Amino acid sequence: MKQLVRAFVAVLAISFLLLYIVNRLNSAQGLTEGNVLTVFNWGDYIDAELIDQFEEETGIKVIYETFDSNEAMLTKIQQGGTTYDIAVPSEYTIEKMKEEDLLLPVDHSKIPNLKNIDERFMDLSFDPGNEYSIPYFWGTVGIVYNTDMLEEKGMTLTSWNDLWDPRLKNEILLIDGAREIMGMGLNSLHYSLNDKNDAHLIEAKEKLDSLTPNIKAIVGDEIRLLMENDEASIGLVWSGVAAELMWEKDNLEYVVPEEGSNLWFDNMVIPKTAKNIDGAHQFMNFILDAENAAQNTEYVGYSTPNKAAVALLDEEIVGDERFYPDEEMTARLEVYENLGPRLLSRYNDLFLEFKMHRK
Repeated sequence: MKQLVRAFVAVLAISFLLLYIVNRLNSAQGLTEGNVLTVFNWGDYIDAELIDQFEEETGIKVIYETFDSNEAMLTKIQQGGTTYDIAVPSEYTIEKMKEEDLLLPVDHSKIPNLKNIDERFMDLSFDPGNEYSIPYFWGTVGIVYNTDMLEEKGMTLTSWNDLWDPRLKNEILLIDGAREIMGMGLNSLHYSLNDKNDAHLIEAKEKLDSLTPNIKAIVGDEIRLLMENDEASIGLVWSGVAAELMWEKDNLEYVVPEEGSNLWFDNMVIPKTAKNIDGAHQFMNFILDAENAAQNTEYVGYSTPNKAAVALLDEEIVGDERFYPDEEMTARLEVYENLGPRLLSRYNDLFLEFKMHRK
């Protein structure tokens, strides 16, 4: 027994010694909770120069991690293995995170640049009063297509239903997202992309099954490279991806289908496990600075909710109704609702069945 006690004491002593050494090393490098900020964001969704500038101005070291879906982001925060000070989820995920008590309230008094945000993007249904979230970017879901390749087929695109044309065999890339793809199927049938009627969901899934011959692949971020290399003539993408592609290639075009589509909002939030709450507010305020927001918009390519930044951007950017839609187009768009765990699981299951059907 004495040997066991001595062994336990020895292990405990070594553990405390290692913890002390780690803390000393972190302190020597300036890595303490007060001057480290861990940011969890979508891939390629900020100008890296702005991170460098924020570090230089504040003395806060930014640890930057990325995710490729709201679901992946949410799962990691729920598990709590890594504590994040800032995350950038979409609207329906913010609503879910609020319900699960995963967020801290935002102190607006610490974000004076909040005055730069257009009132149209404040006080939305998923977070009344912006109690937990601050606008970052917004946009739509639509179709990017190669005009040269479609002209060879004698085609133009205005509708989701155009994608079922047999001339598009093995020509379509889809993003790997249940809400986006099920939403496309529902919208093509003139149903809401938040439809709760199971018969409609099954009908949408079966219609997606019939699209299989035209689908080249269901992919993630690699959709950019595939479209750039003319590997496919059509991609279902978010508007910012389309803007980036169109900047690189003159023969790419973007359209929001006439039946309607998704209007989405990505906002900055502070997870409840955050360790640097003051730094999180500093980062939010820094991003909302007019010049910083304009620089970030030019780099990322998505639409900014920052009206002060809009005033600094070229009219060629903010006057493009494909990415800053007018009221007529906006009226055809829907925001994703938080469907609840049961219905969201149903969407995910049907999407998985659709992917399995392709195989």
